[in-house]
Amino acid sequence: MGETTQLRWLRRVGLAGFAVLVGLPLLVVVTTSLKPLADVDDAFRWLPSRLTLRPYVDMWSTVPLGRYLLNSTVVAGATTLLALMVAVPASYALARSRVRGRRTFILLLVATQAAPGLLFLLPLFVLYAELGDRSGLELIGTYPGLVLTDLTFALPFSIWLLTTHLESLSREVEDAASVDGAGTLGVIRHVVLPTAAPGIAAVGVFAFVLAWSEVLFASILTQGQNQTLPVGLHAYASQSTVYWNQLAAAALATSLPVLLGVLLGRRLLARDEL
Repeated sequence: MGETTQLRWLRRVGLAGFAVLVGLPLLVVVTTSLKPLADVDDAFRWLPSRLTLRPYVDMWSTVPLGRYLLNSTVVAGATTLLALMVAVPASYALARSRVRGRRTFILLLVATQAAPGLLFLLPLFVLYAELGDRSGLELIGTYPGLVLTDLTFALPFSIWLLTTHLESLSREVEDAASVDGAGTLGVIRHVVLPTAAPGIAAVGVFAFVLAWSEVLFASILTQGQNQTLPVGLHAYASQSTVYWNQLAAAALATSLPVLLGVLLGRRLLARDEL
């Protein structure tokens, strides 16, 4: 059944409305990043009367933005690497085995994504503080603590998504490799990894984006020079001045990795479906 004229116009109106809702705030952020601070503090204008790229230069010296960028890169990169190292074998076991409780376990993985992060904040903080007092292992204000925290959310998502992806792949090549004498590790290395590479890469991109943009735990578990970008951007607001133009410039510049990651993940999944 073809699309009716009414549905076509309803879809166009809906898309246009969505574009306006997304485009207007983005336009304000872009124009704010190109204004002198005096013009930002003045009466609001949709189009700036003066354009300057100075905020994109000053944003690096007003706060240690480079340090925050490095912290986010290290944390997100380590989280992604560890998530894939665990998720690939775990999802392969779930996708190819038929053990009792398998579906229940997968549902529990999905349920962890529905739980609010605030529910885990206090227990994790108390646990990390207790570990630091008893064993000397400092997890508050360090890279390992934040990576471990991000991993608790990125890993279930990665396992669930990759399990669904592996279930859609044919088992014929894997069975043939097993008949030829390849063990489980050999099948994973020589058959599963090459076949599922686009899906694994997409899962890695999503795990990276989750860790890169995490704010709640980073605001509690990081301090000073260990702060990540989402937390460090608050430093543009001081007691006397808020550098709105530099904040907008930094937000735009540091959101590019996330945007590129999402586009790459979407492209990889689309290519895998062909």
